[in-house]
Amino acid sequence: MELLKQFIDFFLHLDKHLFDIVQQYGTLTYVILFLIVFTETGLVIMPLLPGDSLLFAAGAIAANEGTGLNVLLIIVVLIIAALLGDNVNYFMGKKFGGVIKKRERILFLKREYLEKTEAFYEKHGGSTVIMARFIPIVRTVAPFVAGAGSMNYSKYIGYCVLGAVLWVPSLTLLGYFFGNMDIVKKNFELVIFGIIGFSVLPMIFQFFKSKMAKPKTA
Repeated sequence: MELLKQFIDFFLHLDKHLFDIVQQYGTLTYVILFLIVFTETGLVIMPLLPGDSLLFAAGAIAANEGTGLNVLLIIVVLIIAALLGDNVNYFMGKKFGGVIKKRERILFLKREYLEKTEAFYEKHGGSTVIMARFIPIVRTVAPFVAGAGSMNYSKYIGYCVLGAVLWVPSLTLLGYFFGNMDIVKKNFELVIFGIIGFSVLPMIFQFFKSKMAKPKTA
């Protein structure tokens, strides 16, 4: 329970915690940010790490001249982290996807999730990789499913690169230009909730759409 409280506190106060990390570790902050993004995108069992909110907070911290962080370097480092994470996840799906399909679930990952994501891939094609990048949890599961499914690597990697190049700079620069506004700093928790809420809207829409599409039983 205490670990959960610490996680929630870190999640909601990313700006303060990141500032403390910068003060304590200096340029090693780039490595820490890299590891968080790599883990969130690369390990299918770790989908709950902060992604969108971390990018926003990193941009906001970089805008503070006292931190010594360079926003362009952050963007480059985190694009590389996202790409490496996605590739690890893809090849893990290639290797272990069949095992999960034979079982009902492994940890949080249910066979149903893989089947639904595969159906989404079939409907929307490679653009799914780009859309998934902006949706928490789906961002972590989608590369695994792409590897476990029928999407070949040469097709996957192009969409993967485009998704990372759109995702990292957009949210990092959003934090860089707006994260230090007084209204944002005073309501940072609300901003984080807003980013999360906006990110999961496609999931909520898809959920209700699937519910409404189910035939009613007499």
